[in-house]
Amino acid sequence: MKTRSFASTTFATLAVLAIGMSLTGCNSAPKRDPGFAASLPAYRPMDAQGNGAIFQTGHNIVLFEDNKARRIGDLLTVRLTESTNATKSASTTVSRDQSANITNPTILGSTPSFNLPGILPLASTGNNSLETAISAGSDFEGGGDSAQSNSLNGSITVTVADVLPNGYLYVRGEKRLNLNQGNEYVKIAGIVRPLDIQADNSVPSTKIADATIIYNGDGATAESNRMGWLARFFNSKAFPF
Repeated sequence: MKTRSFASTTFATLAVLAIGMSLTGCNSAPKRDPGFAASLPAYRPMDAQGNGAIFQTGHNIVLFEDNKARRIGDLLTVRLTESTNATKSASTTVSRDQSANITNPTILGSTPSFNLPGILPLASTGNNSLETAISAGSDFEGGGDSAQSNSLNGSITVTVADVLPNGYLYVRGEKRLNLNQGNEYVKIAGIVRPLDIQADNSVPSTKIADATIIYNGDGATAESNRMGWLARFFNSKAFPF
């Protein structure tokens, strides 16, 4: 009768759990970000009024009111029209050469020569002099090119989180999508000027001040496009070479 060791059984159990966690992680539900949570309007008590021929309690009908967002909790549609292009090129060339020649001086009509026994190759010939020649040179050449292009189009409806003292609106919100093997997130926050809100209660993202726009995802698709930890180490500043 064959028996399995405790170590092999534990390893098999951990392997099954790891595979199960990886499979469930691929189909996990989208996660909410508290920093972009929707803001709900403040509740206020209803005024105690009786029903009349025209006014009915609980049915507020405003005939002359703008439908644009202006209060905390109101909805506002943001049209994403982001497009950026950047190009940078740099080239540097540095060259430097130096040389110095010192001839053997003439002292009292003769050029000095001397012997240095055991030090210089010509010590035995007596042809050593004070003549010296020095030269040095250095060259450096470097270059770099960088190009980047980004585009983001679409729309997202956010809520008014705060009304600033000058009447501007601080808005924030996020959109969560579960697509096949991963989740997609679109998050936005910033300050909107009421004058920039159009008649259909929308505003372009280019009109939002102090804007924070995030588009990212998680799941199998995002993980396949992510560099491994060892490759990130070799491309980081911690790698000395």
